[in-house]
Amino acid sequence: MTGETDTEIPETGAVFTFGKSKIANNVPSRLWLKDDIPVHISCGQSHSAFVTEQGRLFVFGNNNRGQLGLQIKGPVNKPTCIKVLKGERAQFVACGTDHTLVSTSQGDIFAAGGNSDGQLGLGHCNDSISFQRLHPFCDYAPIKLLSAGGHTSAALTEDGRLFLWGDNSVGQLGLGDDSHALLPKELKLGQSIQWVSCGYRHSALVTDNGDVFTFGESADGRLGLSAHQLTNHSHPQQVESLHGVLQVACGGKHTLALTEGELYSFGRGEFGQLGLGTLMFLADTPVAVGYFRKGRVTHVTCGENHSALITDSGLLYTFGDGRHGMLGLGDENFTNQFSPTVCQRFFDYTVMTVACGSSHMLVFARPRQQESEEFCLEDEDVTYTYLDRCYTSMLQGQPLEHIPNPAPALVSSQTFLPSSLPTSHRWSLSTRARRRQRESSSAQFGPEFCNLPPPTTGFTALALTGNILQPRSPTDTPKRLKLKPLWNLLLPQSHCLPGPSHRSQRMKRTAIVLEHLKMAYRTRHMKRISILGWWRIYLNRLHPPKYRLVLFLIHQ
Repeated sequence: MTGETDTEIPETGAVFTFGKSKIANNVPSRLWLKDDIPVHISCGQSHSAFVTEQGRLFVFGNNNRGQLGLQIKGPVNKPTCIKVLKGERAQFVACGTDHTLVSTSQGDIFAAGGNSDGQLGLGHCNDSISFQRLHPFCDYAPIKLLSAGGHTSAALTEDGRLFLWGDNSVGQLGLGDDSHALLPKELKLGQSIQWVSCGYRHSALVTDNGDVFTFGESADGRLGLSAHQLTNHSHPQQVESLHGVLQVACGGKHTLALTEGELYSFGRGEFGQLGLGTLMFLADTPVAVGYFRKGRVTHVTCGENHSALITDSGLLYTFGDGRHGMLGLGDENFTNQFSPTVCQRFFDYTVMTVACGSSHMLVFARPRQQESEEFCLEDEDVTYTYLDRCYTSMLQGQPLEHIPNPAPALVSSQTFLPSSLPTSHRWSLSTRARRRQRESSSAQFGPEFCNLPPPTTGFTALALTGNILQPRSPTDTPKRLKLKPLWNLLLPQSHCLPGPSHRSQRMKRTAIVLEHLKMAYRTRHMKRISILGWWRIYLNRLHPPKYRLVLFLIHQ
């Protein structure tokens, strides 16, 4: 059911786990089924579940309240099929804090786990370690969507009717009071409902005309309502600034709303779960996440303190709390992300769906087809973090053999792409990224600024031979500039060391370069090139696939 290498993953795809998933805590894992395909996944606080194409339900994770429905308690560290549902074809699944909901193609809903606030909808508050049927739903239209929050549950039918039950202490059921609902109750809004999401203590829904209504806990701006609306937070209130919404997702203390062209976030974001950068940790009203081109995001989901989304290219972006590696950004990257960050782990895959829990994440993805369609990356995905990683590795004296050059077929003269991109796929920058590349090119300032050697296929690398910059001939340089060879100004020939083979020599060479750069700024030679305008020369990046030193001219 599991494999050790990605080459073993079948074309039908696999489920990837990140964070504290109970399969391999803090270590990414992957699993798949023979002759069956996962189609719907869900994460709770510390347990997970997925439904397959053949209608089977698999569960794993924490089971202290019987939320896995296995008729026993105790953690389960590998996916286990629910035998009690044999004969029923599972369709959707939703995991809450300590309970699980599953709907079947026959129109029934089953629930198991903790029931302290009536979140199982069985008419009482006793826990259940096996799945119990909620009787009323067989009389309604087929189930379209399930959602489970902290201690709340919701079911949406295909004809737009919404039923909620469970904890209502802060009005998260939208019923206008604070009394718990031990049985499913219909929320009558007067409009057909197309989407619903339950957070830890708040909920949100989307109507058929794209309006968003929120209700429940009103602290930290998670409802996105104006001040005069908050007094009635136990009733569904329309978020007036949002229109044309397709999907909404509620997390611990934040909410995401996806329209046809933009992604909006609001609520509390001290971990970065809003995706609004490092300067905004609280948004009382919806704020656009200005990171993607319009219409690029196709799916969003929220965990307790982190968020994830899928683009039209099948790429996965995550942001927020990075503890335990739950963002899927690498075995050693457990830091918080305050802006959407692409998961390079899935460049070779098409991400189909994603689910976030309290401290883990599940992703279902399929291997990309060879020579598939072109995919689009934003410039922020590939320029800064990648180059900073190369630069930091060099300064720390770390070997860089594991950072190869990109394939020539993938790189044009003015396109920067991450080295980890698969060579069998075609990638390109977005329109905005290409425009920024043109604007940052020295050619826009006239021919006198084009006297540097052309870039090679490396990142920000100039043509270098034997660690010495080879300037153009004097006839190629405008006479009025009279530039001296740049390398002679910065590094005397006596210090041009051959490519070192161990760490101490690399660090020594780096120290020499930095020292001569400091000295060069104090000499008259550096002033001779100030004619270039507001350009200044400094050590921009050390990117040495063959232990080359790289200097690059950029605008301050």
